[in-house]
Amino acid sequence: MGADQCLSHLLNSPGNFTAAKLAWVKDNEPEIYKKIYKIMLPGDYIAMRLSGTVNTTVSGLSEGMFWDFKNNKVADFLMDYYGFSSSIISDIVPTFSVQSEVSAEAAAELGLKAGTPITYRGGDQPNNALSLNVLNPGEIAATAGTSGVVYGVLGDVNYDKKSRVNTFAHVNHRVDQTRLGVLLCINGTGILNAWVHRNITPDVSYADMNDLAASVPIGSEGVTIVPFGNGAERVLENKEIGCSVNGLNFNKHNKAHLVRAAQEGIVFSFCYGMEIMQQMGMDIKKIHAGKANMFLSPLFRNTLAGVSGATIELYDTDGSVGAAKGAGIGAGIYKDSNEAFASLDKLQVIEPDAAHREEYQAAYAAWKATLRKNQ
Repeated sequence: MGADQCLSHLLNSPGNFTAAKLAWVKDNEPEIYKKIYKIMLPGDYIAMRLSGTVNTTVSGLSEGMFWDFKNNKVADFLMDYYGFSSSIISDIVPTFSVQSEVSAEAAAELGLKAGTPITYRGGDQPNNALSLNVLNPGEIAATAGTSGVVYGVLGDVNYDKKSRVNTFAHVNHRVDQTRLGVLLCINGTGILNAWVHRNITPDVSYADMNDLAASVPIGSEGVTIVPFGNGAERVLENKEIGCSVNGLNFNKHNKAHLVRAAQEGIVFSFCYGMEIMQQMGMDIKKIHAGKANMFLSPLFRNTLAGVSGATIELYDTDGSVGAAKGAGIGAGIYKDSNEAFASLDKLQVIEPDAAHREEYQAAYAAWKATLRKNQ
């Protein structure tokens, strides 16, 4: 298909998404492929089991690499290339709408009311962004669990030419209203912090780890950790460099330095990916996140604000709230997203520490120099 065509139409390289995986099934499990009636993402399948109705959304199709953004339709050129019949694509419904209704059979089994409308579906990161009311161009959502994600909204069609970040249709994308989600994924986020806890500080709590890390100056006195110990997703152009600890001095450094360097390495990876997003035209001035996981660490969030220069706003929300609000919008319970999220509770605001900006920038520069050597 060629890189130019894929990027200009799909906004991504399709190599590790649903379409390519389906092609693998077609080539390697042809008897299974022959049985296919429709293809579905997990959300589509759950809705089908609830209702008996098979449908999908543009947002879902874009996550599978089936959507042509240039022509605003299913990507015929991709379907033809892989030899897929157009009949396997489900009917497309708006993300916020009455898409189907709970069947009598499902209602009896689950204790629900038959005829209950099914009015929303979304992928994990678009839905997380919705839970934070991140819907408009320039708005940024972040998560920092086992893996970490920065998800920003674009108001025009754009992509990274090196596919270091991915671009999908956001939940509120329409033909007449471009809303794309640019997704950066850092696999080695909470999993690195958990590894440090398990192997270096098993006798203390995570809160105590944060205090231990805070006892060390910004930059961990020269210790840097590159946190890609379970893959780097696409941010390093599909290079596998692993995790490494650099600059360790046995006469100077202790476990506190390693704890801080791990959190700093995670933050620096976030910022490295955010620079790619900025190159795509995103102006990252504010980051929205739920107050959970790594965002519970004062050191983590202060470092992220200090290096990125962005204000961080923490909210009392999660993906389940986003899904419920989305369903309310689709059912017409709320007239729009503004009404739906009027009660969103902002818990904390973290401003960049101007007094230590030079120290943060020096530490980030040292980390990037280490990353270049590792690549």
